[in-house]
Amino acid sequence: MPFKTEDIRKAITSLNTFREYAVSPYHERFSFPFLCGTYFAYRKIDVLRIVSIAKAISSNPRYLDVGCGYGDFLEKVREYLPNAVGVEKNAEIFYACSQPKPQFIEISDAQWNIDQGYDVIFVGWMEPGVDYRDRVAAKSDVIITTLDQGLSLNAEFDGHGFQRVASWRTPSWDDVNTEIMNRYYTKISNRIHQDLFKLRTAHNLWYVYCRPSKYNAIRSALLNCARQEILNLPYQHYDFEDVLDECGFKFHEELAIPNSEMQSKARLWEIIFTDSSEL
Repeated sequence: MPFKTEDIRKAITSLNTFREYAVSPYHERFSFPFLCGTYFAYRKIDVLRIVSIAKAISSNPRYLDVGCGYGDFLEKVREYLPNAVGVEKNAEIFYACSQPKPQFIEISDAQWNIDQGYDVIFVGWMEPGVDYRDRVAAKSDVIITTLDQGLSLNAEFDGHGFQRVASWRTPSWDDVNTEIMNRYYTKISNRIHQDLFKLRTAHNLWYVYCRPSKYNAIRSALLNCARQEILNLPYQHYDFEDVLDECGFKFHEELAIPNSEMQSKARLWEIIFTDSSEL
């Protein structure tokens, strides 16, 4: 269920208290994702991948972010796709904080009110118990989702006439927050800290889906992204990415404890193509 005004105001009070002793100004985006960040951790390369996918479809792509919240991730995408828009059904996140709503965000319920078609739809968050996949699938040939196994459900579109082109893994915000708290704000021994660090699951998954007609174009765009990243071409990164590096969630870092045998060699931000072709 959407947060109520009183819940949001209590969270703001807690955030202001946290800011009084915060070690880094970037910690709050992971510890208070609803107010300051997103429920998925990302780097600039995530944005660049999504932009590459969109531009592989159209020179002037129509892009929609469903459940965009305050627009933290959407604003990053709009630096490259200035016509990108978002929908968010919870108006309270703006009014409770006396924060103006950007014109590029519409207060609307995606389950009923996606009125036009888009080249790419991004679904970064879907509340537990809510499922608007049919509505989203009817309005785009390309869908990108994030799936947090503990929070965001119903984010898979394999059974809706789409093919999965590729996926990659990023840390869950919860794992990043836990590591931040253990490392900077909790008095525990180094041994206990290391034991807790091994329990991280980093289980946020990004899936790229499309209709069969768009498969080759999107796969080629992601292949190009992967090649550039392997070559370690320089790119401008966001300042908050340093927090991810410090907490042991570096680009292409291999997980200490895999979630399953299939993923035993998976590394963070490594693009895994569904057809298993080599780069």
